Amino acid sequence: MKCTRCKALACVALPSHHSGFCKDCYPLFFTKQVETAIRREKMFTRDERILVALSGGKDSLALMFELNLQGYDVTGLHIDLGIPNSSEKARKKVEDFCDLHGLNLEVFEMEKWGLPIPDVKAHVNRPVCAVCGKMKRHHFNRIAREGGYDALATGHNLDDEVARLFANTLRWDTAYLSDQGPVLPASEGFVRKVKPLFRLSEFETANYAFLKGIEIHSDPCPYASGASFTHHKELWGELEHRSPGQKFQFYQGFLKKGKPAFAGLEEEIGAELAPCSECGSPTSAEICSVCRIKKAVAESKAKAAA
Repeated sequence: MKCTRCKALACVALPSHHSGFCKDCYPLFFTKQVETAIRREKMFTRDERILVALSGGKDSLALMFELNLQGYDVTGLHIDLGIPNSSEKARKKVEDFCDLHGLNLEVFEMEKWGLPIPDVKAHVNRPVCAVCGKMKRHHFNRIAREGGYDALATGHNLDDEVARLFANTLRWDTAYLSDQGPVLPASEGFVRKVKPLFRLSEFETANYAFLKGIEIHSDPCPYASGASFTHHKELWGELEHRSPGQKFQFYQGFLKKGKPAFAGLEEEIGAELAPCSECGSPTSAEICSVCRIKKAVAESKAKAAA
């Protein structure tokens, strides 16, 4: 197959785009997709400060690399979850990456904060992935807000967005369907959240990271086995294989036709938000859910040690 752009031998075939690219032209395709996402969705400008959530995986590191390449004012944020034999590897990849490219990085340690994920798994009777996700979102927003950043960027790709949309549609979760999309505007106590990779598949992001020589943390989370999110991705992967372009068509169709239909259809009106008395994050209760989890784990550990 020849490169769509320069007619040299292609190294990456993209059936969903009816195209292929050589190692020199593929990054240009990737850059254009990110530029288009930022421009069309009005995500942010070069005058704004962007905090990029970095897990150490291909998507977040590729996003950080590309945004810096395009001249945006970016700072990385890594949350060290305190998971033995996993978190230290992910953190080292992030730190080495930022050191290599001269990028600013903030690291937040869950263990020093008093709530490493192993303690959550041991003392909270809820799916650990759900609680971990809630806590990461909490700290992403809190740190972005306290640091005065204009937007929080995450490395969610097209596969992530389609799997989430599929799960929300299966449940007809109108509250989530009403605000799903590549941009979640800022509101009282919450910074703007953006997903500049939403036009790119996991395969496309992986190829970019490989061609740019980005060293990534690829080990799966030891607590994530059996997650339904992974199964949804596999189902959509099979559909995409049979009908290239279905993922993008499904997601774009939702943004154009489905999202407007669900706008304002939240399942219930929440109470007014006020700052948490413990951490200052917006909450409808005196103490936010994350601080309540932290308190409950501390009490459970003290009881077990007694």
